[in-house]
Amino acid sequence: MITEPLLSNPKGGITALLFIIANEALERLASFGLSTNMIMYLTREYGMDAASGAQILFLYSAAGNFMPIIGAFLADTYVGRYPMIGFGCITSLLGMVLLWLTTVIPEARVPSCAQFSSECNNEATTPQLLFLYFCLGLMSIGAGGIRSCSLAFGADQLRKRDSLKYAGILESFFSWYYVISSASVFISMTCLVYIQDALGWKVGFGVPVLLMILSTLSFFLASPIYVKPKAKANWLVGFARVLVASFRKRRIELCSQNPDELYHHRKGSALVVPSERIRFLNRACVITNPEEDLLPDGRASDPWCLCTVDQVEELKALIKVIPIWSTGMLVSVNVCQNSFLLLQASTMNRHITSKFEIPAGSFYAFLLLSSTIWIALYDRVIIPLASKIRGKPTRLGLQQKIGLGILVSAASMAVLAIIERVRRETAIREGISDNPDAAMHMSAMWLLPFYFLLGFSEAMNGVGQNEFFYTELPKSMSSVASNLFSIGLSAASLVASFIVSVVRGFISGENQESWVSSNINKGHYDYYYWLLATLGFATFIYYLACSKAYGPCKGGQGGIAGDVREGSADDDDDVDDDYSSLS
Repeated sequence: MITEPLLSNPKGGITALLFIIANEALERLASFGLSTNMIMYLTREYGMDAASGAQILFLYSAAGNFMPIIGAFLADTYVGRYPMIGFGCITSLLGMVLLWLTTVIPEARVPSCAQFSSECNNEATTPQLLFLYFCLGLMSIGAGGIRSCSLAFGADQLRKRDSLKYAGILESFFSWYYVISSASVFISMTCLVYIQDALGWKVGFGVPVLLMILSTLSFFLASPIYVKPKAKANWLVGFARVLVASFRKRRIELCSQNPDELYHHRKGSALVVPSERIRFLNRACVITNPEEDLLPDGRASDPWCLCTVDQVEELKALIKVIPIWSTGMLVSVNVCQNSFLLLQASTMNRHITSKFEIPAGSFYAFLLLSSTIWIALYDRVIIPLASKIRGKPTRLGLQQKIGLGILVSAASMAVLAIIERVRRETAIREGISDNPDAAMHMSAMWLLPFYFLLGFSEAMNGVGQNEFFYTELPKSMSSVASNLFSIGLSAASLVASFIVSVVRGFISGENQESWVSSNINKGHYDYYYWLLATLGFATFIYYLACSKAYGPCKGGQGGIAGDVREGSADDDDDVDDDYSSLS
């Protein structure tokens, strides 16, 4: 743990860092405390069917994962990180307060219906729905402002001339940041969900509001001691310049035998000639007229018409990893099924003892617990044991980890389909198929094998993809690497919503119940899970093709920590470039 003061300057250091971590932890605690059980609120208080509620949450999740990208771009390029986090705090707080008001004001929602009852004809009015969407939109925008800059803003507080010490301190900060963030999500999925089930929506949604107030206060109270770097050019601008320059110079004939001096490159850069792959982008760094294209100091006179070889190669590296990234996006679709899993758990026996019952919304916490256990087992037990048996250091390659995660993810959905089939048949056998509110005798613990497998998939594929991006992309693109996984989660939510729309539109009729019916006992969620399992196995085949086309990883087994040390030790002035937009 970090214990020493980092700066002689009174600004920044450990004190500022604690306020930033508290802000992020409390915000996650509040937002996940609201979203985890939201499907129940939508179906009970707004009369929505299960599929419609799930689609709204898919879109909310997509916005929540994509907004940090926009927030990072605006913070790095225009407004700065401190104003962006402050804006995010106020916006999130406003959204949560307005959402809490829907539990207080009866006119803000429809009259209460029995959970998922087919006899409930109450529907939310357009103004009620627009107000709900407005609340969720504010929360997504606010989360984007906070999560886009929190990690990078924390790194700003640790700047010190001694780069080697800084590297170790920064690594410790990253570790504690992720530990505390994960702990916040776990607490929200257990304690806050239990409060909502036991004390109702008014108290259950009021507690996150109080937590968000504390989060906002914790951030602004330390304003005088923050280090506040100014905004500057963002990596996204560099990519845009390469594309614009390539288009503007599209009529230039390329020749692989061009001499080195025809290409614009940074001083001291090892890259003086662009690679031959994706050759049309090479036009962006071709010098057509040195007197017009270059300033006396060697910089480009128009950066939107002439880019460096490094900028071109960075964009090529990003394009090259996109196929691998897309496979992870498809795997994340399985992780987005929390709403339907919550419905399953709500119909099953969740009692641990005769007096204590696990809330249905808390079951998703088993995924966090499972992935954490698998990560620890892999690093502390499996790898040392395998290395001891083989007599040399042994680790799975990054591509092997990703592929294994994809395969196990597909297998987990097959297991879930089998569990759902048994659950549905049990409901029919017990004569409660027409009553989705009735609890059956089948234990909800049957869902644990699914969470066990999906947790393993996340430990392999999720961690593997992050390592892959950090290792394969250039060091100068570490901020891009940190955002790729979040973009994948956002895209996965949109894909999941599209799949549900297709299933609802094509697999239902007057005499045929939809697979994702509001009455989970009459629907065929097992068929829906088999569809996802099939798509998962198809994704694995697609991944094998992408992996073969990509070739071997150039970074070997390098991980995130290694990249952090390398990036920090080289030059302390690169901190803003290397860690901007981390979220």
